[in-house]
Amino acid sequence: MQLFYISDISGDSVTLGETESKHAVKVLRMREGDRLELIDGKGGFYEAEISNPHPKKCVLSILKTQKLARRKNYRLHIAIAPTKNIARFEWFLEKATEIGIDEITPLLSAHSERKAVKFNRLEKILVSAMKQSQKAFLPKLNDMVPFNEIIKNCTENEKFIAHCYKDKKPHLKNLLEKENDILIMIGPEGDFSEEEVATAKENGFSEISLGDERLRTETAGIVACHTVNLVLE
Repeated sequence: MQLFYISDISGDSVTLGETESKHAVKVLRMREGDRLELIDGKGGFYEAEISNPHPKKCVLSILKTQKLARRKNYRLHIAIAPTKNIARFEWFLEKATEIGIDEITPLLSAHSERKAVKFNRLEKILVSAMKQSQKAFLPKLNDMVPFNEIIKNCTENEKFIAHCYKDKKPHLKNLLEKENDILIMIGPEGDFSEEEVATAKENGFSEISLGDERLRTETAGIVACHTVNLVLE
């Protein structure tokens, strides 16, 4: 059964957005009476039937509702500097969603080569990855924020900064604890500055290693995401 996304679902009838309506009616050629599945990105799965196959405003009748609770006893937030080649950052978003992540913050650091991102495009990538991997929850995507802002405003219990300086650092896998909110910061291609690392340490962040190999930014983000899920699930 085809899977579609609507962020807010209430009542017995809903209308797909223009993009999803076009996909259902024009691409898949679905008609009145055809059934499909909906997700709201908040743990809700719905079975619905097309009542008006309009190519821009396809109306659906809700038949069944299932609400899922989060099964994890931790919450993962990764703040990561977007890569100069935006396709690599988009790849990170897609794969992190498939693996399992709760929140993503594009990070503006001293050595960042990319100073801005297109929020709407990135959110569409997250929605597509959520649908493809049959996830019940859509990761929260924040606007890009400066390094010092996230340092001062983070509320997570466990706070980590990954960097490539030669200091001896414990591996992330050895520091994780269940039932905690986790924030991991991943720097740009040129890494965090030494001043940024020092500031993070002063504000309660633990320095971490993600292994002996030198990783590209998006790879480091995926390794961090996979490590947390592998250790804690």
